Amino acid sequence: MSVDAVKNIEDLAQFVEDSPVSYLAARTVARRLQGAGFTELTESETWPDSAATGRHFVVRDGAIIAWAGGRQASAASGYRVLGAHTDSPALKVKPKSSLTVKGWHQIGVENYGGGLLNSYLDRELRLAGRLTVHEGGTLRDRYVCTPPLARIPQLAPHLDHKRNELVLDKQFNLYPIWGIDPGQNDVLAYLGRHTVDEGGDVDPATVVGYDLLTADSQPGRRFGQHGEFFASGRLDNLSSVHAGLCALERYVADNADEHASHTVMLAGFDHEEVGSETRSGAAGPFLEDVLVRLSAARGENTEQYRRSVASSVCLSADAGHLLHPNYQGHHDPVVQPVPGAGPLLKINANQRYATDSVGAGIFAAACKAARVPYQEFVSNNNMPCGSTIGPITATRLGMRTVDVGVGLLSMHSAREMCHVHDMAYLTRAVEGFYRLQGL
Repeated sequence: MSVDAVKNIEDLAQFVEDSPVSYLAARTVARRLQGAGFTELTESETWPDSAATGRHFVVRDGAIIAWAGGRQASAASGYRVLGAHTDSPALKVKPKSSLTVKGWHQIGVENYGGGLLNSYLDRELRLAGRLTVHEGGTLRDRYVCTPPLARIPQLAPHLDHKRNELVLDKQFNLYPIWGIDPGQNDVLAYLGRHTVDEGGDVDPATVVGYDLLTADSQPGRRFGQHGEFFASGRLDNLSSVHAGLCALERYVADNADEHASHTVMLAGFDHEEVGSETRSGAAGPFLEDVLVRLSAARGENTEQYRRSVASSVCLSADAGHLLHPNYQGHHDPVVQPVPGAGPLLKINANQRYATDSVGAGIFAAACKAARVPYQEFVSNNNMPCGSTIGPITATRLGMRTVDVGVGLLSMHSAREMCHVHDMAYLTRAVEGFYRLQGL
């Protein structure tokens, strides 16, 4: 097992641990980038003219966009964008979430995204997200994350003769249990004592809204005959966010931006699992807003901005599917991705993935430059195909877009798995993409 691959997967494990929900994932990326010399810009403030050629990032709710401007860039210079998403399927806390049933304190939740609901059962769950508070006459967000707090217990087989035909009622069977103390059933009061920012405890009386979700609390770990596999929650799609982050860190550590004529960018969007149609999702204006402002900082006119977008490429990175040995009939009989053979180039005739032949050539060139293998993925013709931010970005901006990602098993489970080498390959492929010249 490669030493670099092991270090990369250990770093991914910590990254996932620090990023239980999108809001904290964006802030984990921000902290890492600050350590690499990036500075934060605020959307509501004026950006300096140097924004286009510097190393900066901007956070919008649970999304983040970061870039390193090429020092040799001129008007109409393009961008190399790694697009990914920070959210994962989960259970989201409802309003008036604290309830008690026959002495059991529970949390009212609803399904966020298309998760494998049975995988949430009998797992110790954290709650994490943001509390919006009204303090000193203003609204501000406070970020929270609990230790293992709640659990959704299965019904014992003695009480259900159809125990192997599990059907979950989303309204009544998924409420987690978190306590029995008759004097304490206020989830917000508990959360207010588990902030992860510098503001201290939160008074629940000041909370005017919240975005809170569950996350599996079990740390990621390697397993297998030679430790070649990695199991963790939220690999879809923190695997891609992490690959883009690590590639960007390496890129600036080599001062590659000093000699580049293009700008490299990491765009981590929120809400992909529920359609992306939000202000921080890929279907929203976030990426376009940043590109327009960087264009203005460059002094570009409208024509030059359009030329810049036309010469740009987005690598839409989202997890894909490996061949499942127990369900071979659900896969294409010829194109069958296997673990350890590299990231996936995702192709779909109906444009559920945005890859075309030119984009395939760009990804092949990136992998060749990085000296990593890759493999193709197509769906079985009889199976519906999921989609990504790729077609959305291509439609929204007209930017050439290529869909790629690390191969998984158990996608949308509370605990997914991949091959250790594939994660290292994806990171190196993204770095190769960032360094490509003359596209």
